[in-house]
This record gives sequence, structure tokens and C-alpha cells, in this order.
Amino acid sequence: MVSKSSIAVKLAYFAIFLQTFSWAKSASTTDTFIQCVSTSSEVIVPVTTTLFTPNNSSFTSILESTATNLRLLEPSVPKPEFIFTPLHDSHVQAALSAQLAGTPLRIVFCYQQKDLESRVWYLVLDQEFDLVDLPFAPPLAAGFSCQIGPTFAASFALKISHQSSPKTGQSSSQNWPKPWLAPLLFFPLFPAFLAKIEILGITSGGHDYEGVSYVSEIETPFIVIDLVNLRLIDVDIEDNTAWVQAGATNGEVYYRIAQKSKIHGYPAGICTSLGIGGHITGGAYGAMLRKYGLGADNVVDARIIDANGRILDREAMGEDLFWAIRGGGGGSFGIILWTLEQGATKLLYKHQQVMDKVDEDLFINVLIQVVDASESGQKTVATSYNALFLGNANRLLRVMEKSFPELGLTQKDCVETSWIRSQLYVAVYPSGTPLEILLRPKSTFRTYFKAKSDFLKAPIPETALEGLWKRMLEEDNPRTFLTPFGGFMNKIAESETPYPHRKGIRFMVQYLTSWREGEKDPEKHIDWIRKLYDYMGPYVSMNPREAYLNYRDLDLGKNERDNTSFAKASVWGKKYFKHNFIRLARVKGKVDPDNFFRHEQSIPPLKSAV
Repeated sequence: MVSKSSIAVKLAYFAIFLQTFSWAKSASTTDTFIQCVSTSSEVIVPVTTTLFTPNNSSFTSILESTATNLRLLEPSVPKPEFIFTPLHDSHVQAALSAQLAGTPLRIVFCYQQKDLESRVWYLVLDQEFDLVDLPFAPPLAAGFSCQIGPTFAASFALKISHQSSPKTGQSSSQNWPKPWLAPLLFFPLFPAFLAKIEILGITSGGHDYEGVSYVSEIETPFIVIDLVNLRLIDVDIEDNTAWVQAGATNGEVYYRIAQKSKIHGYPAGICTSLGIGGHITGGAYGAMLRKYGLGADNVVDARIIDANGRILDREAMGEDLFWAIRGGGGGSFGIILWTLEQGATKLLYKHQQVMDKVDEDLFINVLIQVVDASESGQKTVATSYNALFLGNANRLLRVMEKSFPELGLTQKDCVETSWIRSQLYVAVYPSGTPLEILLRPKSTFRTYFKAKSDFLKAPIPETALEGLWKRMLEEDNPRTFLTPFGGFMNKIAESETPYPHRKGIRFMVQYLTSWREGEKDPEKHIDWIRKLYDYMGPYVSMNPREAYLNYRDLDLGKNERDNTSFAKASVWGKKYFKHNFIRLARVKGKVDPDNFFRHEQSIPPLKSAV
């Protein structure tokens, strides 16, 4: 049995809740950058293996490698100007700091400054700039990377202002100045002349339902930083913690924990290919949420790169920002299938009445889908009950007999297994699947789809369920998922993390429809799910009608290009975060007042009280 103390997790990641940041525009930036680094032997980043343009044979495969929604990979959807796959957190910092230093309109020199133990990219602006000695520079981020070495300055006859050490002279062996005691920084004299800003998306696992980590419709052109190479996992069983980099998947985390212990686990998502960075920032619910809460509830530390290029841990970022990034499974397992003809409606209605109150060691997820009726050959609706129990089969049977005898659970329906094996069952892998499947970063669910979400505070009436069945039978491949809440989730305040869907929630609902490649009229499926969402309105949470951030839905609203209004963003923001949205916007106003990190549903900065 997994104990509370066994699942506290430290998370090292870099894609914070705002997920995107800016980059400066130049038609020749990419080509010049590649030419520069390919002729230099002293650069920090192996660009040929980390930077991919549309002309590169690997560009498409990298872009598609983790994207699960093929709808967002259609030719008509904008593609990034290039993809950068950093190998180290300092690479992410360098990419950010390069933009912060000024507009990189032309890259003219690459140099590794060994005497100062710094490896940086050097850019030249086509506007006036000054070279400022570090002690005299304006306040800049710790670890700021855009520095100028003496060789660079001499090569281009750059003047220096406010120099702390005048002893530059000329080296006797080479026509280079001697190193200064402190590095120099680019500092634009006229920041207002900066070129057009681009957006830069950060992707951890690529599972965003609307693809905002690898697609931008409000900002073009844009580039993508893919954290796929940042996937180190350090598990400390004695301390009951693990440091996890943002590019690691849920499956990798589960696998590495299981290598160290058979009784430890982490309460994150059922989907094993989810990138942990994006998953945590949305809350991270999973099959153990009724016992241990969300994945975000079990984060005890984090490292991020903020809008100023600083790498911050929990202490350095402060509790407001740490709060904002956290939201802003052995056991026995059984699957039982019921159809409408077998009384699925009454069974599901009873399930809604009891599930949020049963033993918190029990989690029963419900999948509702359209199947072929074996006898008549017609379509029918089936409900599948997929359960995880943190205990043995005998105790599970006693719990079920007391709380939900209508399900008819028997000993033969139960399989006692380790926690790590239970994750394969819950993720619907076939029996006997090797554990190494958890290390596969690519999702097995890759299709064209559209999804929406709701939260239930009261059971859906039987008559409304009948209406749901009728509408599902009208669609080709619809699915509805009911995830039970209650238990430990009722004990955590709505304001504890940005994820507010806690006490009083019986179920989270996900509606999903998918279609195949070559569909002549994909819009009809999107239209269907929008109508289904409207139909369910009277039976779900209201004021606001709540939604789950990690089931992102741009139908709820999105930011406008270059014009992010708090009032307009509140329309969708309060659905995801309720009253926490105001606090998130205030934190944003403090740490990123210029809205450096942004996308279609990023948090707008709020600089004044509301």
C-alpha cells in the first residue's frame, strides 16, 4: 500500500504555466546562426543536432514525435520557423537570454569565453548599442548569457563604456586584447527600436489538446523549444523524493520509481506518454487522486527559468510563483463492461451517487463509448468501469459489497499486482506488456480529435443520460470519460494551488470525438461536440462552468494578438481557475509584467488590484 510520504516529488522543470516566450524576427537569423556555429569549434550548443529548420529532414518527425492531436498537424496549420531541442537547462537559459539582451537581427560571431567559465552566443544588433562592463550594467538576470569577450570586441572595433579595468592592451602573441576582469554585456540604447517580436512555444510532451505548445495562430512566425532531451530522473527512496526534468514522461517517472521500490508511487496521470512538465502545470490528476490528491499537490520544489532568464528554485522564486506553477498509481484492478440493454443507465446513475463517498483507496473510472451490439449488429452505448484499488482483492470485495453491489464485482474480476503493473492496466496496455513500454515517449493515442471538459456537483439524471446516449449514437467515434473525485480531494482548499476543482466535485467529465485522416468534413465532428457540450450545460457546474486546463479548449475563449485583456481572459480563465485566476494574474504582473511568456490562453499580467 502506498503511503502519503512515499509520493512526495521534487520537480525540476522549465516550462512554467505560461509556456511561451518571445524571440526576435529576422529573415536570415536561422541561416546565419547555422553558418556561424558550423564554422566554430568553440560553441556551447551542438546546433546541428539541436536546431532543426523545415529544410532539415528531421524537422517533421521531431514536430510530430510527441504531438497527439493530428488535427493540429494539417498542412494548413502554421508551423514553427525552427525547433530547438536543448541538451541542458543552461541551453534554455541561453535561448531566453539571447532574446533578452536585444534583437538578434544578425549573428556575426560565435565564441566560448573560457577564462570566465562562460559559454555564450554572441549577437550583433543593427541598431545602436553600448558595451557595458558588468559591474556598471543595469539590473539584469542572474546567469545572463549574452556577454562579449575581448576577441569579439577587438575583431569588430567595438567601443567600451564604463570599463572597470582599463588594462586591456594587446597580447604579445596575438592581436587580441587581454581579458577584462568582468564580462561585457550588450545593452541596446534604444529598446523601442526592437524588431517585431515572435512567439516561442515550449513543449514538454506535446499533449496539449489545442496544441499551444507547438502551434501558434495568434503569433507568427514562431519557434518551438522541445524539452525532449531534458528527461533526467533522480529517485531518492530514503528521502521519498525525486527530481524530474520537464521532458520526462509519466511512464519514465513510474518506471524509474519502480526500479528503486515496489511500494512507492506517484499520483500523476493515467496516460504514460504525458510530459511531466506540462502535466504538473495543469494539475496532474490520476488514478490515486482520491487517496493522495493531484500530482501538483505533491510537488515540494521546482526549478524554473523566469522571464528575466534567471534559474530559480522554490526559495528563490518565492511562494507566490511556486504556487502558480503547480496547476497554473500496488493494487487490484478490474474492468467490467455494461451495455444499455444490460441496464447501463441505472448502473451509471448509482455510480454517480456513491463514488465520491466510497473508500478513498478505490478509484473507478468510467468510459462511455459506442460499440457494435453483438446480437443485433446495431450500434449501442457501453459503459466500461476501470478500477484501481490500493489494497488486496478480499478488502476490495468487501468495500464493493458495501458501497456498490450493483456492479457485481467478483474475485475473478480482480487481478492483484504491483503498483507499477497497475499503471499498465489503467493505461489499457494488454496483459503481459513489458514495463519498458513506459519508457516510450511517443503516445499510442495519435489521431484527429476535439475534446471538452466539465465538472459534476450532482448526478446526471437518468433522463439526461438517455439524452446523452441518443446524441452519442449520432456520432461516429465519440467517447465520454467520468473520473471520480472525493476522498483526499475534499480535504484540500480550492486556493491551495491554482487547480480549484476540489470539495464538492463528484466527477470530472471529458467529452471527446475523433476521426480518421482524409475525413471529408472534419468540421461536422467539431460541430457535434459543441452541441453535446451545450446539451450538458444544465447538468454540470455553473457560475462558472468549470473546465480542466489540461483538457484545453480554445472554444472557451483566447487571447488576441498583441492585446491581452484581463477582463476578456477572465471569460475562460475563471472556468479553469475560478477565483485563483485573479491571483495568477497578479503573480504574472509581478514576475512578467511585459507579458513575455504568452500564448492563446496564457495568463494576462494584472498590475493593479481588482
